[in-house]
Amino acid sequence: MPTYKYEAVYAGGEQVSGVVEAVSRTDAVAQIRQSCEVVLSLKEIPRTVSRDPLACFHRITAKSLALTCRQFSIILKAGLPLVQTVDLAAEQCADKALAQLLRQVSEDVSNGWSLSYSLSQRGEKTLPVTFRETVRAGEESGDLLSSFRRMADYFERMNKTRESVVSALTYPAFVLVVAAVVVMIIMGYAVPTFTGMFESLEIELPWVTRTLIGMSRFFQNWGLVLLGVFALAVFLLRLYGLTEKGGPALARAQLKIPIVGEIVRMSGASQFAHTMSTLLTAGMPVLQAIEVSGRTMTNLCMSGEVLQTLPGVEGGRPLGECMSYARELPPMLVQMTSVGEATGSMESTLQVLAEYYDSEVDVRVKRALSLLEPAIIVALAVFVVFILMAVYLPMFSMYSAI
Repeated sequence: MPTYKYEAVYAGGEQVSGVVEAVSRTDAVAQIRQSCEVVLSLKEIPRTVSRDPLACFHRITAKSLALTCRQFSIILKAGLPLVQTVDLAAEQCADKALAQLLRQVSEDVSNGWSLSYSLSQRGEKTLPVTFRETVRAGEESGDLLSSFRRMADYFERMNKTRESVVSALTYPAFVLVVAAVVVMIIMGYAVPTFTGMFESLEIELPWVTRTLIGMSRFFQNWGLVLLGVFALAVFLLRLYGLTEKGGPALARAQLKIPIVGEIVRMSGASQFAHTMSTLLTAGMPVLQAIEVSGRTMTNLCMSGEVLQTLPGVEGGRPLGECMSYARELPPMLVQMTSVGEATGSMESTLQVLAEYYDSEVDVRVKRALSLLEPAIIVALAVFVVFILMAVYLPMFSMYSAI
């Protein structure tokens, strides 16, 4: 839908300018005439098309958003105009995709667009919905500075949680990759080297050696096929996850996995509590905050249960009561939401709850990894013993036969 920049005059003689979205110039004039007496000028604003063919693959990280929000809050506190604020934030932004987007937003704001409207148009596919809606709430409440401060804290916490998980997973992932490479080398090159020697011996090979030789031949003949089948299965599973029924089904199955499911559930509760608290503190209405919070949750099953509370809340029922019918939301999240509603302090209650779940996720992840690391070591030790037995037992049989 085209967007038009206009200049008009109120009935009292005051001149005003702004932007309006309409299907045609006639419709734009009709919308402006609802509040203004005379339309002085009307010009369509051309949309800037990204020239980067890889723009759709760019991912703006929580760290980049946190730094940008912090810069916005500092510059706004200094009292600079909004257009100059966006320009300075774009110049200081190290993320090229985000910097390019902010430059486009600066041009839009200078043409009369509101900041939230420009961010919604330009960053619909790249900016998190929490970012866009919090800016909108800040503009509507007239406290944009506080909104950027809260978002800086929010994205800093998100980035800290993500980095702690990635840091904890680095060592086990490295060990698994090295183990996989070692197994492939042994099965593909080492075992075939001594297979011919063992088969030339006129002795009965132990079952361990026969098993190892059989496994090696199987992987040599069918290894690529198995790899292709695995890749195809992953692709089809991801494709199924994009469907309307497949996404929630896979998300529900994810919550049923031992240990992992509980971590995912707590992580989703943390996302909801953080987002809801941030949006409510920014002045967003409860219904809109629930919708945005539900849409930001990565687990589609939990997201759907949060969004299902909207009709009940819209009908006048408490949010905590509506959430109590959900099967996958943590009971503490439901109970504390009810407490926050009853005491009129939902924002602070959810913030405390979010910090609790962040801490729990960190503890559970570290505990799970502390169990995974020795399990990997034991598995590798068993495999090494199996290889040694397969190699040395035929030699012992041969020596005893001499």
